[in-house]
Amino acid sequence: MSVGYLIKEGLAGLSRARLAAFTSIFSLFLAVLLIGVLARIGFNAYEVSQMLREQVEVEVFLDDIDNQTTNELRRSIESAQFVEKLSYISQDSASKVFRQEFGMGGEALADLNFLPASFRLKMSDNATVAQVDSVAQSLGDLNGIDEVRFNLALLQLLETRTDQLAMGGAALGIFILFIAMILVFNTIRLTIYAKRDLIRAMKLVGATNGFIRRPFLVEGVVQGLIAGSVAAALIVLLFDWVIPQNISQLGVLSWPFGRWYYLIGGVILLAVIMGWMGSRWAARKFIKDTSVYN
Repeated sequence: MSVGYLIKEGLAGLSRARLAAFTSIFSLFLAVLLIGVLARIGFNAYEVSQMLREQVEVEVFLDDIDNQTTNELRRSIESAQFVEKLSYISQDSASKVFRQEFGMGGEALADLNFLPASFRLKMSDNATVAQVDSVAQSLGDLNGIDEVRFNLALLQLLETRTDQLAMGGAALGIFILFIAMILVFNTIRLTIYAKRDLIRAMKLVGATNGFIRRPFLVEGVVQGLIAGSVAAALIVLLFDWVIPQNISQLGVLSWPFGRWYYLIGGVILLAVIMGWMGSRWAARKFIKDTSVYN
């Protein structure tokens, strides 16, 4: 079977059931467009969540200990799991920070040098809230450490909201794509029905189901390619021109992984895959059921 024949028959199938083909392409277009928009907004929401997470530091306040004990604690903390970076804040440095944060009103108290020395820990981005909390509790049991403090509530909130956003977006995306694939399925089914006499004739002369099925697969791929290309073009237009021109606050939304082609390529590929899956599903079912004796 030549490639030219496959393409010709695949394109011809679109014209045999024009309304159904348009409905299928439009549904795929809407599906991948929504997925693309959700992906870009969701990626930026994840970036904001990670940025806020990075600003949450674990503060380890020390007792009044000598330099040797301080260095031993430093080595112990640096070797702890999920500790990515450690910085030491001496009593003098803590007083300077206090004066910077509270201004002239804090100078009198800061001069008393009552603030303890501390370590500030930057935890691994891969660490969960439970893991960070476990590390904090284990550090609190070390000799020479007075208190371990971090914003547990904020980390829990960020983790919960990020998980909810991911699960909700994934569920919505799967539902939208399933509906689009059903419409592709129905389009190919109508095309097969319109060609049922030809299919019976082809079977009578020995054509296999696979041979008959290939043009319908091409039709589904073409539908996906059209829908994905239009959706990709609209996403670029929407995020690079319409939104920056009208909502400047959202004009700073970045492309996933820093490059436009990751999302655009993913949108087109997803549409093609969904078109292929829907057509394959219909072709396998209805061509096999088209008997030469009916």
